[in-house]
Amino acid sequence: MPDATRIRRIRLALLAGALALFALLYAPQPVLPQFADAFGLEPGTVALLVSAGTLGLAVAAIPLGTLSEVVGRRRVMVCSLLLAELIGLLLPFVGDFPLMVGLRLVQGAAVAGLAAVAAAYLADETGGRDLGATMGLYVAGTTLGGMSGRLLGGVVGDFAGWAGGVGAVAVLAGICTIAFVLLLPRERHQRRQAPRITPLLVGVRAAATDPGLRAPFLVAALGMGAFVAVYNVLGFRLVAPPLSVPPALAALAFLAYAAGTVTSALAGRFADRWGRRPVLLSGLGTALLGLLLMLAGNLVVILLGLVVFTGGFFAAHSVASGWVGLLASPSARGQASAMYQLAYYGGSSVGGVLGGVAYAAWGWAGMSSVLGCWLLLAGVVVARGARSAAREPAAQVASES
Repeated sequence: MPDATRIRRIRLALLAGALALFALLYAPQPVLPQFADAFGLEPGTVALLVSAGTLGLAVAAIPLGTLSEVVGRRRVMVCSLLLAELIGLLLPFVGDFPLMVGLRLVQGAAVAGLAAVAAAYLADETGGRDLGATMGLYVAGTTLGGMSGRLLGGVVGDFAGWAGGVGAVAVLAGICTIAFVLLLPRERHQRRQAPRITPLLVGVRAAATDPGLRAPFLVAALGMGAFVAVYNVLGFRLVAPPLSVPPALAALAFLAYAAGTVTSALAGRFADRWGRRPVLLSGLGTALLGLLLMLAGNLVVILLGLVVFTGGFFAAHSVASGWVGLLASPSARGQASAMYQLAYYGGSSVGGVLGGVAYAAWGWAGMSSVLGCWLLLAGVVVARGARSAAREPAAQVASES
């Protein structure tokens, strides 16, 4: 298969895989108010349905990222996504909330195989060529999955209840999973390691202690925590007085994900051209601006702020995630990618719950103050972090000089 054709297939496969992954991972989010009504739960408690999935992903990211070094990245990604899809098809038939939380935990652990390995697979198979653009396309797939899954689940859920919403998302994800399995080429360039514990643990330690990776990891944890908190609580704010938006129309707010689809792809290209640090800081600053706009009481301004916030976050995430694959040692790329996912989804789990608690205690303004501090802290660490330009391609070194 010619290199150009192969890279095109890789991009399309990972686009489909990312769409399936994020549709499944956040399937309950648009119908959280329906879950709360059905089970008589508070926003912070019902948010466990989202946080359980992201917690499972965070916990399983390092083991599955490490496993991919031994058995192959494609095998881990394919098996993981198939298991997650199976659980997604079962969830609408579960009527017990604790059992549902447990299944979501397992489902999150399953999708970790794709989330934790994709960046390492790309770094191996593209050789760093146009890595920013390719990673940007993958992140664009995550935004498409997040948007389409939430939109579909919210609209269907308004008419068919939470089970109908979650089931519709599982069907969509199933179609994308089939495309992923059929399109993704086998590895050509990965050097598999022997199944020995010590060398694999060395890779984990190298990724965890690498000072160049600390800034991207912190961006992942704090940025994703703020992002999930906003989207977990947004539905409750929109349907409550004084806005009183009907649930089906409130689900249309997830169209803001389209901004992330655009900015993640553009940010990857800009990072290849101008360097990762300035583009990353711009993304964080844009997200903070969006958060400030959402303090308004006007629905139009709130939605505008949501678009700005979403675009900024995904721009930052696209750059940070691609940076990890580039900075990490080739022998520890799988573990470094997994560490990024641990920070990303660990932040999602904790931030999603804390955001719900803060909203219940202090309202939207109080929650926004907390999230704004997280974004500011991430920006300070990126701005003051040790420069890693020596480990970037020459074009990027020049752009950051």
